[in-house]
Amino acid sequence: MINTIKEHIKEVQAFQATTKEQLEEFRIKYLGGKGVVKEIFAAFKSVPNEEKKAFGQAINELKNASEEKVKTLQDALESKEDVKGIFGDLTRPGAPFEIGSRHPISLVKNQILDVFSTIGFNVSEGPEIEDDWHNFTALNLPEYHPARDMQDTFFIQTNPDTLLRTHTSSVQVRYMENNTPPIRTISPGRVFRNEAISARSHCIFHQVEGLYIDKDVSFADLKQTLLYFTKEMFGKSKIRLRPSYFPFTEPSAEVDIYWGLKTETDYRITKGTGWLEIMGCGMVDPNVLKNCGINPDEYSGYAFGMGIERIAMLLYQIGDIRMFYENDVRFLEQFKSSL
Repeated sequence: MINTIKEHIKEVQAFQATTKEQLEEFRIKYLGGKGVVKEIFAAFKSVPNEEKKAFGQAINELKNASEEKVKTLQDALESKEDVKGIFGDLTRPGAPFEIGSRHPISLVKNQILDVFSTIGFNVSEGPEIEDDWHNFTALNLPEYHPARDMQDTFFIQTNPDTLLRTHTSSVQVRYMENNTPPIRTISPGRVFRNEAISARSHCIFHQVEGLYIDKDVSFADLKQTLLYFTKEMFGKSKIRLRPSYFPFTEPSAEVDIYWGLKTETDYRITKGTGWLEIMGCGMVDPNVLKNCGINPDEYSGYAFGMGIERIAMLLYQIGDIRMFYENDVRFLEQFKSSL
């Protein structure tokens, strides 16, 4: 009798089912009310006393093996059925995938870089943690120069000569130190100034600054470059340059574009004038060229710089600069269709 039970155990262990019907037949055969296990239990009373222990152990082994086999195959069949339910119907419409989007600052930065790359400007980058020489002194801002007060700076307390850069002009200094003219480069990056955060200003923002140095570079070259940029970027062909002051350029100017007065928004953002300031520019000061190892008697150049957030706010009609940094998904999702 024990040998018969062992044969049943081998059969149970070898059994496989591909359908729930096969599994149910197996369960009824071994664990049903009239199944093999019940029949063997019924024969237990006729087993000699000296064999009852071994007989009982064999029956329990058969019962446990049968129950475990049913549970294992049942889980496998249900799992297979779930997968088939999801992926089995190839005609079923696919599940929608969430599409990400570029940040508006990245979109505008890439647009600006594309415009200038078409006229020969390469891209240069530098460290965000700078030293005093590259951020101030080399740019015609020696120690105690009053123009340093124009930029409230985050200094590193452990080293008073180290700071978070206040403009990407420091990248231009590094580029001039390591390259010989002709130089035509544009420097995008994040900058930091210790300013109060409001709808129009932030302590962190992004700049793009351009630099062109060669022989016989004139202010007329600068104006034509800026006119080309405004046409490509904004579709505006009317600009004006107003005299201004920057320590590292002489002469210096603020660049305005004629935005127009067609809508109420135009009146609001231009304060009713139709003109909108977009950047600063000027001819590179000879002292800056000299500090960077370039002979100002042989070479001249121009430089310009703009805030990426300001350009993005104009292009997308965004009224609060803080929205760029709050990671509000509702705001960012508006740019899903943008490349």
